[in-house]
Amino acid sequence: MRFHQFTRGLLKGAFLLIAATLVGCATEAASNDPTLRVIRIDGSSTVYPISKAIAEGFKTTPNGQEADITVAFSGTSAGFRAFCSGKTDISDASRPILIAEMNECIANGVPFIELPIAFDALTIAVHPQNTWLKEISVAELKKLWEKAAEKKLTRWNQIRPEFPNAPIVLWGPGQDSGTFDYFNEAILGNKRGSRTDYKASEDDNEIVAGIAGDVNALGYLPYAYYVANQNRLRAVPVNDGRGAILPAVETVQNSTYQPLSRPLFLYVNAKYAQDKPLLRQFVEYYIQQAPTVVPKVGYVPLTPEGYRLAGIQFIRLEVGTAFKGVPEPDVTIEEVLRRQVIFQEAHANHLTP
Repeated sequence: MRFHQFTRGLLKGAFLLIAATLVGCATEAASNDPTLRVIRIDGSSTVYPISKAIAEGFKTTPNGQEADITVAFSGTSAGFRAFCSGKTDISDASRPILIAEMNECIANGVPFIELPIAFDALTIAVHPQNTWLKEISVAELKKLWEKAAEKKLTRWNQIRPEFPNAPIVLWGPGQDSGTFDYFNEAILGNKRGSRTDYKASEDDNEIVAGIAGDVNALGYLPYAYYVANQNRLRAVPVNDGRGAILPAVETVQNSTYQPLSRPLFLYVNAKYAQDKPLLRQFVEYYIQQAPTVVPKVGYVPLTPEGYRLAGIQFIRLEVGTAFKGVPEPDVTIEEVLRRQVIFQEAHANHLTP
């Protein structure tokens, strides 16, 4: 496997950028500088529960007690806008960085380190008293969510005649969400191909409440938010042509829950990581704790080798991306591991073709 040519060019550019940015800077600034204690995290509401839990754990460590950590969620796209303008140290992301975002980071002198951190099983959820939707096909999801359905496909019996003649109340993330981008890419083949006449929110807890409060509701949300609300929601098995599969740790690990399994990421500002000892310590702590925290939160951890490679990548300040600048459906845990290996080999070989 070879990197996409454009992506490889960006990686080379990013290497030149980080070299120009970091060479000659002070190894450590004065420890009494309060700005060095600030760690700003924003971005994906999907990744937010992981980052929040790990930040709380870090605050209990001797070094972490000195840190001033803020963890927010504005959505993956909004998070990248802040990150690529230098306003945050870490951007949580539920999809890989896009080409336009890479260009913005490079233009603003923001070298980034991409760290896969977990896997999500994007979940189709309904009210527990919905007794008719036993499973849903990818084709039916496309029919329901595509732009052509807007203000036209509005009742359950329009999906299947045997379903109730009742309104469908749709819930989903807003357009700044990486979940929105990924779902549309995976189901519609176009990250901006969605209907807009649905109840949108960047807060996944609001989506949970909306589905839980209406027997006619259907929505999509990250797996951890379903896991935390199983008494209020019912997950719907998804059939991609190989049988109906429920989202679960096992079905993500064995790659049968497709195309709605997806990797989750941290993007770290490499210049800030160089300048801020506490930020370096926090990211190292994050990678160490992720195998334990990720499943507790409700997501699927990477393999031990995946976290080992992430640790190496961070320690070496290996900047750039192993992806192609688009939300890529059907990426498995094994594929992420393979890309990590190839990415590090490319760095070791100075990115020669």
